[in-house]
Amino acid sequence: MSQPNKETNVQKKAKVESYDIAKSDETLHLAVDLAKFIKENRLYQNIQGKEYVNVEGWQYAGSRLGILPVVDHVVNISSDDEIKYQAKVNLLDLRSQQVVGAGFAICSNKEQGKKYYQEFAIASMAQTRAIGKAYRNILAWIIRAAGYEPTPAEEMDYTGNEPAKSEQRPAVPTEKKATMKAAPAATAAPAAEAAPAESTSVRYASAKQKEEIIRLLNNAVITRQEKTKMLLNINRLDEERAAQAIDKLKKVIEEREDGQSAAA
Repeated sequence: MSQPNKETNVQKKAKVESYDIAKSDETLHLAVDLAKFIKENRLYQNIQGKEYVNVEGWQYAGSRLGILPVVDHVVNISSDDEIKYQAKVNLLDLRSQQVVGAGFAICSNKEQGKKYYQEFAIASMAQTRAIGKAYRNILAWIIRAAGYEPTPAEEMDYTGNEPAKSEQRPAVPTEKKATMKAAPAATAAPAAEAAPAESTSVRYASAKQKEEIIRLLNNAVITRQEKTKMLLNINRLDEERAAQAIDKLKKVIEEREDGQSAAA
């Protein structure tokens, strides 16, 4: 008699841990969970009176559906007077191992507020925007159901809807203004020269590594908080850190399972 009850409990737990995008009743439950998670962790920005979800919020929604972003490419399309990168991100469904979506995005230091960004930061923002764009193409309705605007906050920054900070500053004499503009350029130059080597040397975690991390996170001894924290940062891992995370998870699981066995 106890065995069927145990199986029922396992099934209920599995339904809470993940959702199927093909089942509308489950995705509506996800929208409720998503609204709570985004609000509690403040993963949104208020832009002109409307609330837009940060890319971390979109990643959380995707991870709960078993859909993860994989960087296809980050291309340097800079010119002599502009630092500019284009990124493409594919969305991989871990259940079917099929690409179910994609997103393109660009970032330039000609954009408002990014004049002194280092090159690696421009490349990173292009990738972040591409992740948000890819998720928006298939999950916008879920974000809307959660009560937020169906556009990633990073994309709103790109379209120039962020209030100009320069308009809020008091006017300064011409000579002082020239001095203020010159100083940041001199400070940022050395870092910008070193940035290309850093950006080209990074190899992000592979789809196989991400799949292994998620498989380990689904172990019963891993807490929900630990799982959520790892999922939110999974796309920032390079290959080396992903390998370290896998080894650490295996060790933690082994230690906790041994502890449970000893307690029993």
